[in-house]
Amino acid sequence: MDDLSLITRVLLWIVPVVFAISAHEVAHGFVAFYLGDNTAHRMGRLTLNPFKHLDLIGSVFVPVLLLLFSGFVFGWAKPVPVKAVNLHYPKRDMIMVAVAGPAANLIMSLIWAVIMKLGYELSVNYPDIGLVLIYMGAAGVFINAAVMMLNLLPFPPLDGGCILIGLLPERFSLALSRVEPWGFIILVLMIISGLVAKIIWPMMMVEMAAVTWLVDTPVGLFIGALRTLLGETGMAV
Repeated sequence: MDDLSLITRVLLWIVPVVFAISAHEVAHGFVAFYLGDNTAHRMGRLTLNPFKHLDLIGSVFVPVLLLLFSGFVFGWAKPVPVKAVNLHYPKRDMIMVAVAGPAANLIMSLIWAVIMKLGYELSVNYPDIGLVLIYMGAAGVFINAAVMMLNLLPFPPLDGGCILIGLLPERFSLALSRVEPWGFIILVLMIISGLVAKIIWPMMMVEMAAVTWLVDTPVGLFIGALRTLLGETGMAV
């Protein structure tokens, strides 16, 4: 595929990145609401309107700049508030709330794979529209796989850590929960060192291969679009 300008690549990444982070957060809130906690609902956070969830720095500028100029992507949104004491069965329900975020990214990844296939089919008669959908679809599959697998790392405040806290016996879950104040620092150090990429890249490959296969999207199309979007810089997580 043709090379893209820096501005074009940024624009193609913005929508998938924004909605990957927003869908992840709102999914937490919806499941919490269903299980008894209406905190997010009262704060107007049960909406896919990205402006309700975005942190301008963490949701847009940081992930896009890192994606374009380094070998990884990292970002954040305003966390959806969940009060465990309001849930019907706090320990069990917090597991379900935590699972909801990565599950939303899996669904979004499938949706973007469908969009990419649609772009492929439209490109015959409408090449400009088709190419935009192909590139945005590839970006959406990739970024949702990255957000999903990153959040499944097993330490708080990531979703994987919250799931593990809910599954472990009380003594061990309390010990793991004490890591939370240091979780962000640990994560940043792991990303900078390249450890996160080594851990989640194999899982991302499996997820991306699965969703493109399910919707019968040509593998070569996806790989070519992704390499162009990444500017041949390699893998980004």
